[in-house]
Amino acid sequence: MKQGMTGQQLKRLILVAITLVMVALLGTSLLGSLGEPQVNDRLQLYQTDLALRALEFVNSPDSTESGEDFTAARNALLGEKPLETALKQYQTVRTSAEANLDKFQAQLQTANGANETSLTVPTEPSSAPEDMSRLGTAIQQQQELVNQLDLRIGILEAEQNNVSAAQATWTGILDRNSTAESNLAKTANVLLGLWSEPPRLVPDAEPVLKNLDGWFRYRSLSRLYELQQRSDSLAALQAAEQQFAQRTIVKLALVNVIPVIGGTVGLVLLIVTAVRKLFQKDTAEAENLAWSVPWEWDTILQVIVLGFFFIGQIILPFFLQAAGFNFSGLGSQAKAAYTLTYYLLMASGGLAVLYFSVKPFFPLPEDWFQLIGKRNWFAWGLGGYLAALPLMIGVAVINQQIWQGQGGSNPLLQTVLEEGDRVAIGMFFFTAAVAAPVFEEVLFRGFLLPSLTRYVPVWGAIGVSALLFALAHLSLSEVLPLAVLGAVLGYIYTRSRGLLAPILLHSLWNSATMVGLLVLGSGAR
Repeated sequence: MKQGMTGQQLKRLILVAITLVMVALLGTSLLGSLGEPQVNDRLQLYQTDLALRALEFVNSPDSTESGEDFTAARNALLGEKPLETALKQYQTVRTSAEANLDKFQAQLQTANGANETSLTVPTEPSSAPEDMSRLGTAIQQQQELVNQLDLRIGILEAEQNNVSAAQATWTGILDRNSTAESNLAKTANVLLGLWSEPPRLVPDAEPVLKNLDGWFRYRSLSRLYELQQRSDSLAALQAAEQQFAQRTIVKLALVNVIPVIGGTVGLVLLIVTAVRKLFQKDTAEAENLAWSVPWEWDTILQVIVLGFFFIGQIILPFFLQAAGFNFSGLGSQAKAAYTLTYYLLMASGGLAVLYFSVKPFFPLPEDWFQLIGKRNWFAWGLGGYLAALPLMIGVAVINQQIWQGQGGSNPLLQTVLEEGDRVAIGMFFFTAAVAAPVFEEVLFRGFLLPSLTRYVPVWGAIGVSALLFALAHLSLSEVLPLAVLGAVLGYIYTRSRGLLAPILLHSLWNSATMVGLLVLGSGAR
């Protein structure tokens, strides 16, 4: 006579079922990110905008030694043909945006065809109306992006004396905008007038042009003031732009030069580490890297699947939606507070699941959840960050070739890039630089990596934990770079045996990313 299922067997069966459901949901989310644009293209354009503003320092009337130093720095940072480079970058992003627009329009056409079929053939209730609404919004956003890019592309063409191409670009905006009173159409019409022969000055041109950003606003207003013969206004505009250009050179150095220096130091560290591994027998250390794991695979699933994915992707969204929270309708500070609160709730739930899952195994064996570890945590954390720089730069180049601007990105990146509120920035910074490193390192390095050494070698545990860490961010384009970063974090943790080292590395990486976004975003503002 067969015995009934034990409580342990039932628990494992439920865990496996939940895991399969979560795998399906996460797979759907990852596939959904396939058609979403990356933030990298937008980052490149922000850096291009900074370079264009720094370009104006070339006309500085100040010939002092300080001015000459800034001019030399400007030439080194911007290259020989900055306007041509900027135009090519904008055209590349426009091509990508137009491809996305065509794809969304094709998907909407397919959805319309399926919807018409459903009116004649009885089917199960579907989310077709929601999909069509989402596609309609995406099409509108891409159309606006293409038009905004064309405004800037036209100014770049005009500044390179290709006025006929600029006029054709701006005329295309007017042809695509049936409403002549739209802001985009008004701006295109003003620009057409400024670069016509003879020039045609449109009433209220100045307030319309002030809607442009950065260098594009400066060049178009300069053209307007020259045509209006407003020498005082032109002189004041040029003086303000000169001051901003000097500050911009410093920002460009911060964004470009410092990572190169850090990456060079990191490359040296990687070479030294490789040489040491090559000429030193490290087998004794390798044999002692694994942890003594008192639990089995069901505890690992319970912590990772329930404590991280299920709470973060199912429980919290359900309760917040039931409570009536609407993320898209929030202001900047409220949105930042929502993001921080959401993450703290998810971290609290995940750490609670972790605690109660491992509590039956107290006292834990040696090396579990140690903060300091056996080596200098600060040196290992900082060294790991420097070593990660050249690896991530190389991976970024490969990743861009693979995804060609698609595959999605962390939505927080775009939000921070465009954010100007200091309180909101502070909350976003705390989320990325403190909350995320602490929670994710405790979970993925402190628990998951050592737990996997029960079943696979240490190098395998580093790889699997790094891959799950990357997949948890739900963007296909981020899987490869985040897996590499996760592998570096895992290596640092297995050698230092303390959580503070990978937490420091993780915090430095996120902090540097945030600072870079803020610097780039400030250039446009």
